[in-house]
Amino acid sequence: MPDPLFPAPLTLKSGIRAREAWPLDPEVVHLNHGSFGAVPSAVVAHQDALRRRADLSPVEWFPRISERVREARERTAPFVGARPDDSVFVPNASAAATVVYNALQLEAGDEILVTDQGYGAITMGAERLARRFGATVRAVALPLLASDDEIVELFAAALSPRTRLIVVDQITSPTARVLPTRRIADLAGESGVRTLVDGAHAPGLIADAAAVAGGDWWFGNLHKWPCAPRGSALLVTTAPDRDELWPLIDSWAAREPYPERFDTQGTIDATTYLATPAAIDFVEDEFGWAAARVAMAQIADAGAELIAEALRPYGDEDPLTPLPSPVPSMRLVRLPLGLGASREEADALRMDLLDAVGVETAFTSFRGVGYFRLSAHLYTEAADFAAFVDRCVPQILSRAGIRTADRVVVS
Repeated sequence: MPDPLFPAPLTLKSGIRAREAWPLDPEVVHLNHGSFGAVPSAVVAHQDALRRRADLSPVEWFPRISERVREARERTAPFVGARPDDSVFVPNASAAATVVYNALQLEAGDEILVTDQGYGAITMGAERLARRFGATVRAVALPLLASDDEIVELFAAALSPRTRLIVVDQITSPTARVLPTRRIADLAGESGVRTLVDGAHAPGLIADAAAVAGGDWWFGNLHKWPCAPRGSALLVTTAPDRDELWPLIDSWAAREPYPERFDTQGTIDATTYLATPAAIDFVEDEFGWAAARVAMAQIADAGAELIAEALRPYGDEDPLTPLPSPVPSMRLVRLPLGLGASREEADALRMDLLDAVGVETAFTSFRGVGYFRLSAHLYTEAADFAAFVDRCVPQILSRAGIRTADRVVVS
C-alpha cells in the first residue's frame, strides 16, 4: 500500500486525472519518462492534424515549411531562455552534437575532455571527431557525490595546453544530477578552451536551461520533459563562428545563414518541430512549469523512498542515493550488489523486467554499481511505485540471489 503521505494524483483544470491526458498503455507501469518521453493526447492530435494537412496538399505544405518552422522556433526558443535567432531545431541531442562536431577543426595531439558521467552516444561522437584529426579524448572522473566546487576543481586540474574542447552534461543521464556547466565553461574560456554543453534532459527541468548553461554551444531534447513529439530538440549558440554550423541534410536553404539554413530539410516530417510549442503550452496552461517542477520533485522523492524502503532489509548499504544538485524528476536507487554492473547489463535488466512483469524502467550503471533511475512526470502516481515494489522488487532480489524468507544474501 502506498505511503499515505504520497502526493495525491494531479488533475487538469477540467478535473480529470493527469494520467488520463497521456495515451499510455494502462496495462503497463510507466516509470521511465526520461528515456523517450511521453506525448499528451492533445499534442498527438495536434501533430496528427498537421500531418493530415501536409497529406491533403503537399504542394501547399512543403514550399512553406521554412516559414512554419521559423514560427515554431520563435515560440520555442524563449522556453529555454534563448533568442530565436540563436536557435535551430534538430532531431535530437545526438544530432545537435554531430552538427557541432562536424564544424570543428582540430590538430594531431589536441585533446577533448569528457566526463565519466557523460552520455555514451555523445562521447562516441567526440571520439569520432578525435579520430578524424589524430586528437585524443580523455574522461574526467567525477565522483558520484562530488560537490560543485570539487567538480570545478577536477576540471581545472584536467585542463592542459593541449585541451581544445570540453563536452559536459548539464544533467547527467546515468546519475541524474546537475553539473555546474557555467562555472566549467567560464574556467575553460580563461584558457581559450571551448565548451559544448549537453542539456539533453534540461528543457523543462531547469528554467531557462540554455541561458544558464554557459558554454559556446548548448543543446537539449524537447521530446523528454517538455513532452513534445519525438524528434524535436534545440541547438543554441551565440558563438561568432556559428555560420560554420550546417544541418545534417543539405537542402534548398543551404545558401542561407544560420539559423535559417536549418529551417528547410527537404521532405522530413517537420511536424515534430511544429507541434513542440503545443506541448510546452499544454504543461504551462494546465499546471505552470514552475509548479510542475515542484510536483515532479515531490512525486520522485516519495517514489524513491517507497522503493528504497522495500530494498533496505536486503543490503548493507542504504539503497537511496541522495545526490548533490538533484534534478526535479529523477532519483537513483541502488540495486543489490551484482545487478546492473555495466551499461549492457543495466539495459538488459530493463527489457527483462518489461517483458516479465510489464513495468517500464531505466537501470543505469556507474563504476560497476547498478541503479534504478526512476523518472516521474506529472502523470506518475503512487500506484506506479507500489506496482514496482510488488512486481519488480521480487524479481530484482531473485536475480541478485537474495532469499527473502530469511533475508539472507546468497553471494
